[in-house]
Amino acid sequence: MREQIAEFIREKAYKPLGFTELAQAMGIPEKQHEQLRKTLEQMERAGEVVRTRTERYGAPERMNLVVGRLQGHPRGFGFVVSDQPGVEDLFIGREALNGAWHNDRVIARITPPALSGGRREGEVIRILERANPRVVGTFEATKHLAYVVPDEKRLPEDIYVPKGMTNGARSGEKVVVQIVQWPDARRGAEGRIVERLGMKGEVGVDIVSVIRKYGLPEAFPANVLREAEQVPEEVTPEAVQESNRRDLRSWTIVTIDGEDAKDLDDAVSVVRLGKSRWQLGVHIADVAHYVAEGSALDREAYRRGTSVYLADRVVPMLPPRLSNGICSLNPGVDRLTLSCVMEIDGEGKVRSYEIFPSVIRTAARLTYTRVNQILGGEPGAEKGLEALVPLCREMASLMAVLRERRMRRGALDFDLPEAKVHLNDRGWPTEVRRVDRGTAERIIEEFMLVANETVAEHCTTRGLPLLFRVHEAPAADRIAGLREFLGLFGYNLRLPRDGSVTPADLQKVTEWCQGRPEEGLIGSVLLRTMRQARYSEEPEGHFGLATEHYCHFTSPIRRYPDLVVHRVLRAHLLHPRGLPGKLRARWERTMPEAARHCSERERVAMEAERETIELKKAEFMSDKIGQQFPGVISGVTQWGFYVQLENTVEGLVHISTLTDDYYHFYSEHYALIGERTRRRFRLGDRVVVRVLKVDVDNRQIDFALDADTEVHTVVATGRAGRQRAARKAAAAGRPEPERPKRKGRRKASGKAKAAESREAPAARAEAAGSAETALRRQERSDQPEREHKVVKLHAQAKGSGRFDMWGLPVPEHRLRARDAADPTVNNPFSLSRPAADDDDAPHGEAQRPVRLARRPRRRAEARKRNGDNG
Repeated sequence: MREQIAEFIREKAYKPLGFTELAQAMGIPEKQHEQLRKTLEQMERAGEVVRTRTERYGAPERMNLVVGRLQGHPRGFGFVVSDQPGVEDLFIGREALNGAWHNDRVIARITPPALSGGRREGEVIRILERANPRVVGTFEATKHLAYVVPDEKRLPEDIYVPKGMTNGARSGEKVVVQIVQWPDARRGAEGRIVERLGMKGEVGVDIVSVIRKYGLPEAFPANVLREAEQVPEEVTPEAVQESNRRDLRSWTIVTIDGEDAKDLDDAVSVVRLGKSRWQLGVHIADVAHYVAEGSALDREAYRRGTSVYLADRVVPMLPPRLSNGICSLNPGVDRLTLSCVMEIDGEGKVRSYEIFPSVIRTAARLTYTRVNQILGGEPGAEKGLEALVPLCREMASLMAVLRERRMRRGALDFDLPEAKVHLNDRGWPTEVRRVDRGTAERIIEEFMLVANETVAEHCTTRGLPLLFRVHEAPAADRIAGLREFLGLFGYNLRLPRDGSVTPADLQKVTEWCQGRPEEGLIGSVLLRTMRQARYSEEPEGHFGLATEHYCHFTSPIRRYPDLVVHRVLRAHLLHPRGLPGKLRARWERTMPEAARHCSERERVAMEAERETIELKKAEFMSDKIGQQFPGVISGVTQWGFYVQLENTVEGLVHISTLTDDYYHFYSEHYALIGERTRRRFRLGDRVVVRVLKVDVDNRQIDFALDADTEVHTVVATGRAGRQRAARKAAAAGRPEPERPKRKGRRKASGKAKAAESREAPAARAEAAGSAETALRRQERSDQPEREHKVVKLHAQAKGSGRFDMWGLPVPEHRLRARDAADPTVNNPFSLSRPAADDDDAPHGEAQRPVRLARRPRRRAEARKRNGDNG
């Protein structure tokens, strides 16, 4: 009935109807009216229909409304991200939130933009679901007032705690507050303390605060643990003899994972069949054999959605008895798997494949480090693994073939560095180091990719209901911004008139920037241009991988969508001629909601993982105040520039610390340039910084520019007689073109004579001060000058306004202002920044803008402008 109602109210001829009118129009008998009423209430709570003040039901998208999740911003405003893919986000001002908080599901009314052609704006009119019933923060108490300051900066207000609801909390203590009164237009939020986590700064409190902040479930419910205890610790003979299950225990199969991995859910085997043919086997833990659909284990796994890998611990999707025990493909023991065995030719194409349940016994547990050492020929790396060395080399050969095929079709490969944080026994970070992908990591990546594609295509061609992994093409405005950005580095991203882009177009960018100093920078910006991948019940393709069919099949221990794919495959293998009608109908009905839920849980896990890494990075740098580090400018804004160190730690050099000059931000060059010294700090420049301050609570690090930084300046040319070509040459860092000498004096025209007569007074005035000018030049020449490195500044964009004497556009405002305000904004060019596209704000301590008065004009220039003879 739910699908029928949704389809009916979205017909073009439909107009909002009351309950009785809707029942009559749909032909629903009176005995089903109660069911209709309950269904409408469920759809209304989900935002699928809207009930007006006159008790009429309609589709929100046809009533100038947007249903979605509110993405808050630290500065108080927000955006409604629509439930419908591809719909532009709706801006919500602070005054239009009407009590809604970050991550709430809301209905917003679209309002006319303040300016013609401006961004879409709206107002929250209804809150469908509250996302923050419990909030983690710092408890503060005064003589007459107690409140909690939320850790989540996107929550717009503090939470008042009445007397008697403090639970004995002390000022400065980390707490969890339960909301008892939601905010509205007249009053703020109220809450009561339900958990005290410990004093801020104590060891372990930080990670627990992040876990509570994101609502990550730690302990498993008792009924889930009881079900887990009933799962056998070893594979039973009955499971091995299960119908259609093949015995592969004689195959040479290995796992390759990180040193600290415990949930080993994938294993691989490779056999060369001929000169240009391989048999690749990808064997995945058969979790669906142990986790039945609808069981307590299944419901808890669905609620969690994914395992979360924090800096110091793992919050698993399944209890450790399964994730680290019977489901983990540990070496030398029998394990149940679902195998995808493919025959691959020399072009990397899958010629044939089989998908079937199996039982395996892995020969060894290899690690990325060990395999990389073997393939790199390091002495002693092969010791104890001599029998597996040929297998490792064969896997490397097949990986190269598969990767070459993927690159030929235009797939994107972002080889961006990751941070690995090492902690001591007390949870304190002792090392933060950069981790790059090696050959072993690429082997597993390519093998898993080809298995996922094969399974997705298999299910699509047979019309099976599935959770697909989809990745849409970037938005046109993002591509336009990327094109402008790449132009700074001399790359012309050629696009068709409609502004569309193909994966191959962006692949050329990644190939072009390889080995260049700005390779990491361009890769980061390119990645932020992409949309975020998600789960969907429809096979909409994967832009980044340049493939039409893709799903997640290879990690059912830690991802619920993979478990769903396994269930569908098992059912299909039992019913090869077609799924039972009721089973298909149930899955088709539940897949859309499962896709939305799993996508949300994935985003929560990513944010929690990123926050704990950033937290440990800040803690690692907190005892290094004053120390010197080399880095690269990873972002430039009006309030300063961000610097990423070699260990991936990132911090801000605030403009207020650049005391040698007044610096202006030139957005078209992604650079800060000094007004007098012409010193330039541009995206991708290498600098040396000192650690100035570390704010662990806000995960922010402040740097100061070190004196060892190489000075870069923009080349200057004289102002007099400046022509367009000279301006362009100066802006590009080229010498001013010489003007050809004239052999004879050309007779002046009437206009030239008039201009000459007008310029005569000014020329005489300038000549009068020539002696004083010569003396000043002599004084300056006697002083030693520091040599600056002259660098090129990329050409000006078309339509630039006035230019100053250095060939740079003059800022639009006459009075130059420097702001040092909001400390809550992250680097807009950084991968560590949240996925939402929020407006940028300054970083640092709040202070009033400093207005700089214009310099007094020289007397000779003033006389020249006024036509005074002196």
